[in-house]
Amino acid sequence: MRRIVTALITALALPLTAAAPAHTAEPADAYADLLVKKVKGANVEEHLRAFQKIATAHGGNRAAGTTGYDASRDYVADKLRRAGYKVTLDPVQFVESWTENSPPALTETAPERRAYVPKQDFFAFEPSPAGDVTAQVQGVDLTLPPAATPSSTSGCEASDFDGFVAGRIALVQRGTCAFSQKVRNAGAAGAAAIIVFNEGQKGRTEAEQLDIGEWRAGIPMVYADYAVGERLAGTEDATVRLTVDSTVAIGTDHNVIAETRTGDPGNVVMLGAHLDSVPAGPGINDNGSGSAAILEVAEEMARFPVKNRVRFAFWAAEELGLLGSDQYVASLPRTERDRIRLYLNFDMVASPNFAYKLYDGDDSDDTGASAGPPGSAQIEEQFETFFGSRDLPTVGTDFDGRSDYGPFIAVGIPAGGIFTGAEGSKTAEEAKLFGGTAGSAYDACYHQACDTIRNVNGTALDVNADAIADSAARFAFDLSSIPRRATPAHGGGG
Repeated sequence: MRRIVTALITALALPLTAAAPAHTAEPADAYADLLVKKVKGANVEEHLRAFQKIATAHGGNRAAGTTGYDASRDYVADKLRRAGYKVTLDPVQFVESWTENSPPALTETAPERRAYVPKQDFFAFEPSPAGDVTAQVQGVDLTLPPAATPSSTSGCEASDFDGFVAGRIALVQRGTCAFSQKVRNAGAAGAAAIIVFNEGQKGRTEAEQLDIGEWRAGIPMVYADYAVGERLAGTEDATVRLTVDSTVAIGTDHNVIAETRTGDPGNVVMLGAHLDSVPAGPGINDNGSGSAAILEVAEEMARFPVKNRVRFAFWAAEELGLLGSDQYVASLPRTERDRIRLYLNFDMVASPNFAYKLYDGDDSDDTGASAGPPGSAQIEEQFETFFGSRDLPTVGTDFDGRSDYGPFIAVGIPAGGIFTGAEGSKTAEEAKLFGGTAGSAYDACYHQACDTIRNVNGTALDVNADAIADSAARFAFDLSSIPRRATPAHGGGG
């Protein structure tokens, strides 16, 4: 251990700006070895027990908008301050309640009159703000007739709204990105309201009531059957009256953001995990496990200076639609985004029936979403190297948009991380690789009251905490494998 510390201190004594990439591997190796030894699974479990105690004392959960979340936030912030970090409580707005006072209305007023049936042909998106708009409908990048498989990117990119006439009602097709993304892009383009219609494939034709967590665009929004969208798209100069009668109450939570006091602020290595649970339970695997792991890494990392600035984020309101990370990224000026060289995400890293899943940065699995932004493949490779050094297998997992890497990828920031599985079933191949039970859920207590301190796999938690420490340490000293972003990225993509 003394040899490792000496090598690290010697490396840190060198002028950081003068160190050539060829010389950065040695301090990175030394620091990674040291940090992995310092990070203890037992300490991670201590944080998990604290989260369980908090949930037990606050109605059984740590969900956004509850005293259980507030206590979790304060616990994490106190630990980080005591470790010496600069800690910021970053406000996050969320919908505290949404009330639909009367049924919505959607009526064609020109060239012919036709009224659609609420709660059958269309629904108001929860939490749509109130509004009464009469305007011409304008289709946005529609695929009609629909493709054989879900693939529409209608409204997913800001550029889809090039040529959109402000004040019109945007007609957008369901597809491969989040409804909330379509709504935000429509609002930014000056739409007075938005109609999203189902995409049109088998099983994707009917409308339903959906909570998309998005209200900030400030425009009334409804979700319609495919038949409604097809008719409006095929009607020249269609004008409709769209009405939503609702009351939205907004609450505030906080992300916890902590940053090292040393390191180059122009090169930020960022790690994140969501801190909130669902209302149904304490969320000890989902996602106490990720939060506890990066908290332990942060506490140990604080003991030594680093070459690159390291930032830790504990996200609020992820379970309400990635609100904490989404609002954080959206609030950053481009110059600040460009300083974030990469983002590492850790959501559920101790599932009982676990698999070691690494986000598929290079799309080598060729399933679902495409590859992450440039640099994501190198992040995946770094994690693979760590697991390989312990003769542990890994499998890929898709960037499916279900966790907090989503907003970072959308603006071109490379991302990666570890996931041990949620409600999906473990395959027979995975059972051979990792043990456990094929055909059973990775986490049978996913989003349930039984996601308690008894619902974590200690082996997976310990191994993944070491993997997090290893990659965080290496990138804290060596970003030579991560390409600089030459031009600003535009969020979206299908």
